[in-house]
Amino acid sequence: MMMREQIEEKLRAAFEPVFLEVVDESYRHNVPAGSESHFKVVLVSDKFTGERFLNRHRMIYGTLTEEFASTVHALALHTYTRKEWEGLQDTVITSPPCRGAGTIA
Repeated sequence: MMMREQIEEKLRAAFEPVFLEVVDESYRHNVPAGSESHFKVVLVSDKFTGERFLNRHRMIYGTLTEEFASTVHALALHTYTRKEWEGLQDTVITSPPCRGAGTIA
C-alpha cells in the first residue's frame, strides 16, 4: 500500500471525515525521486468541533505515529469543522514552495 493510501485509511477510520484529501507533495521538495515523505492533508470532521487548531494537529499526529516513525517527514495540515469548511466555499490554501526545491539526483 502506498503511504498516501495508508494515511488516508487511518484518517478516515479515526475522524469519519466529511471531506478528506491527502496529496503527496514530495516531488516539490529536495528528496530522492519516488520518496513518500511530504504530504498535504485537508481534513473536515465534526470531531474538530470545539478544538483549537493545535489540538486538531496533535490528534492527527497521534493517529499517524507509525508513519512519522518510518518515511513521513512533513504534513501540511488544513483542518476544519463542517461549518468552517462551508465558510471557505471548499477552497484550500496552496502549499508554499520548498526552500530547497528540486530533487536529489
